[in-house]
Amino acid sequence: MAFDTGENVGSYRVMEKLGRGGMATVYKAYHANLDRYVALKVLHPAFLEDPNFLARFQREARLVAKLEHTNIVPVYDFAEHDEQPYLVMKYIEGDTLKAHLNKGRLETDEIWKVVEAVGAGLGYAHQQGILHRDIKPSNVIMAKDGKAYLADFGLARIAQSGESTLSSDMIMGTPQYISPEQAKGEKNLDNGTDIYSFAVMLYEMVVGQVPFSSDTPFSIIHDHIYSPLPLPHLVNPKVPDEVERVLLKALSKEREDRYESVEALNAAFKKAWDDSDIDMADATMTSPIQNIPMPPSPDILERVSASTIIPEQKEEADIAKKTKISEKTKKKRKIWPFAAAGLLVLLAIFFIINAAGQDRVFENLSEAGEEGAGQLEENAPIPVPIGQEAPERVEEARQWVNDSPDDPYAHIELALMLLEEQPENREGIQNEVREIERTAGDNIEIYEVAGYEFASRGYWRGATLMFLRAVEISGQEDIYMLDNLRESAYKFAGSPLSRNESGLLDRITIIDPTLTLIAQARHEFYYGDRKAAQEILEEAKRQNAKYPEIPLLRAEILLQQGHFDEARGILEAIWDFPEVPDWIAVEVDKALSELP
Repeated sequence: MAFDTGENVGSYRVMEKLGRGGMATVYKAYHANLDRYVALKVLHPAFLEDPNFLARFQREARLVAKLEHTNIVPVYDFAEHDEQPYLVMKYIEGDTLKAHLNKGRLETDEIWKVVEAVGAGLGYAHQQGILHRDIKPSNVIMAKDGKAYLADFGLARIAQSGESTLSSDMIMGTPQYISPEQAKGEKNLDNGTDIYSFAVMLYEMVVGQVPFSSDTPFSIIHDHIYSPLPLPHLVNPKVPDEVERVLLKALSKEREDRYESVEALNAAFKKAWDDSDIDMADATMTSPIQNIPMPPSPDILERVSASTIIPEQKEEADIAKKTKISEKTKKKRKIWPFAAAGLLVLLAIFFIINAAGQDRVFENLSEAGEEGAGQLEENAPIPVPIGQEAPERVEEARQWVNDSPDDPYAHIELALMLLEEQPENREGIQNEVREIERTAGDNIEIYEVAGYEFASRGYWRGATLMFLRAVEISGQEDIYMLDNLRESAYKFAGSPLSRNESGLLDRITIIDPTLTLIAQARHEFYYGDRKAAQEILEEAKRQNAKYPEIPLLRAEILLQQGHFDEARGILEAIWDFPEVPDWIAVEVDKALSELP
């Protein structure tokens, strides 16, 4: 459920939506009685499936509302509107630390402001027995008045009570900043968890990037648990030895080896810089921070963000098993994850423009096709020739399937190996996709992982099927799954494989009829009747003109026809849309930069 602009929610009038994260949507609202703006954090409807959630939410919201610290975004109130729980918080005008980092290096005084503010606020919360559990740059707000605030204690768990604010099947945290014990799904978390995540932020500000990044959450989670910390001086040679030792201690895999408190970490960090006699401005990385956001856990709340939800891994063995997909294949990646359309999610500066398999918006796919997926033509050879030995990686994956036929991750692995080693084996790949649906049941996280993996290899048919199934399970309120489906369906429509997919389109139509029309129009343009493509696109516009995919496809068609000036005007007008998905923003930027 979403609140509408202008709607009255209790004593508050909704002014605009600020953004949405994995757990909540945040709105700017006006409180007439007190003549001030506030931020409303509306929890995801999925939480209401738990009959005990509201009681726990109310109990813990009361505790969190008692946090009174100059560096913590205060919670004013909590209530329900049409059975939808929400928190009322102070509205702070400014940008997140993440937004600042994406622009480039922080000034020395800005780094110290963050260190002192987060350290002070976090230390105070720990004294009250409250863990944050999701320390990350998007939860630090750099206000226009010069102050820094730690946000999103709204759904933090209470350390002393040991009770969960979420279902027992989930943990809170964002992969790049998650502590090893969080990644393992351990329940007995303490202050050391926040200290580790805070130290990842320090590492990022000083070194210039997060310690662990990859193209799947499982791979990053695995690295936090098992992989040695990349030595700061090897990434940024200017990092002083004294500072490196502080980071190594704070980011120890074992909690008992870290600093005992946030205050101790901050003191050690400051002393290290003083002892090094090196100006922080000369040592910190001067290039833009290049951390890699993960697809299943988007961070788009520019002022007040929500925590990302990651599936709980109950045992280390389970984590190792489920990360096998990423660990065995990450050296063979052909493009970056899905949401950036083969470049890199959210940040255009990270995207690999010439990666194989990229379904370029302005490339005629009737000539180019898709890497891997494009080779799966209807007339392509289906089985591996008799007597030809399958590659070792395929055989290993097939053995995993034989040993665990009901494990969806085994079928994901085999599908990926076939895509990379035997892309002509269309029947085998499609069979594994069917097996993923059979074994995954209603587990949304599995479909999400499979969707990103398929999309990262340009296999848009498989990605569309996986994200479609996720939306069918989660419902249309899951905006991010809908965005994933919209991109994959758009890309798949530009593939020759999209013909004879009436059953798939029928399923998409039930969820989003406008998306079906857009997909049909794109397919018709490249592989059918171009006049019909224009007519279908006009029908999509009449049905729902708010879709930026419509002008994107119009610009694509005009560029194919050589009408560059008209295409430029349409591309620039896309920025006027109220909401532009990140993948479309990337494509628009790229297209404009390549226009003659």
